[in-house]
Amino acid sequence: MGAMKRISGAVAVGVCLSLCALSGTALADDSPTGGTLESSSPEQEAKTDGRDLSVTVGGVTFDRSKNGSGNSTGALTSTTSWTPPACWYAPKYTPQQLQDYLEPIWEAPSTGDQWDLEQREKYNANDEEKGFNKDKTGEGYWWDFYVDDSYPPGWDACDKGPFWVDTGDAPPADIENAVTPEILAELAYNEIRVPGTEVTLAPANTTKVNLPTWAWLDGTEFKPVSVTASVDVLNLTATATAEPVSLRIEPGTKDAVSYPASGVCQIVDGRIGEPYAKGKAGRTPPCGVKYLRSSGDGTYPLQATVTWKITWTGTGGAGGDLPDGSFGATQDVVVQEIQSVNR
Repeated sequence: MGAMKRISGAVAVGVCLSLCALSGTALADDSPTGGTLESSSPEQEAKTDGRDLSVTVGGVTFDRSKNGSGNSTGALTSTTSWTPPACWYAPKYTPQQLQDYLEPIWEAPSTGDQWDLEQREKYNANDEEKGFNKDKTGEGYWWDFYVDDSYPPGWDACDKGPFWVDTGDAPPADIENAVTPEILAELAYNEIRVPGTEVTLAPANTTKVNLPTWAWLDGTEFKPVSVTASVDVLNLTATATAEPVSLRIEPGTKDAVSYPASGVCQIVDGRIGEPYAKGKAGRTPPCGVKYLRSSGDGTYPLQATVTWKITWTGTGGAGGDLPDGSFGATQDVVVQEIQSVNR
């Protein structure tokens, strides 16, 4: 790179954050200091020119102790086009942390002397004691944007550079994506994990043409699960709760009859379908399928999908509904002709 100094990943991100204030364009924060949602700690470490900086004072923390668990769990998919926010604003730096984060950027030759000067004047105000609001240490934070990397691009909605907010004050009115309990609930939604949906069938393994096949799920696994998201420095919290409401069975072929006819088995009192037992052979299954044609040398891809109702509660009595989520799986079903014996 010749005389140009190599800029570390964290510093490069800092460049883009500062540029946002000038250009109106926000770039995805892919450094450890950004809005990645994997950490359960309110502070993460970022490396800038070999120095460790704790910079995420307002990072989102998650309590997953009431979440679904096990090897077969999976993330919900919204039943609508809705997705959680791609970015949001929250406290991110103390005065000293912002100074330690930005000054190495200004010292990089690639940023240009004029740009460096403008940025120094913006944050230092020609007063070392008051620069970066160090005279207000403990009285507020510099806010900046966080990005949820797991969702499609949309972080261009957050196009402002760092701004100061005194403790107890609301962020400026023109900040549309400032963190709220509802935003936290939406982020918690993304962290929910629910049990797998491989149904138990009777007959198992192989069923017969025109023979009603019973289908059910282990009701002990299908109970409400929840995740709580918090921003500790703001005393903001929200819990998103998912509760199973129905199971949809799709036989994998049009040559089949579903029970019930809609193919949707309502979940009542935690029961998802009804297990088959001896003596029920003459009954119609409350949840299941009857295949009208053999699968031949192959199988039918039976799809089982559980719909989960999502509600949330948060700080100050806030709360409401979020779009339903779903999680499903496909399993292969062998269907054979009933063999008859001719005498």
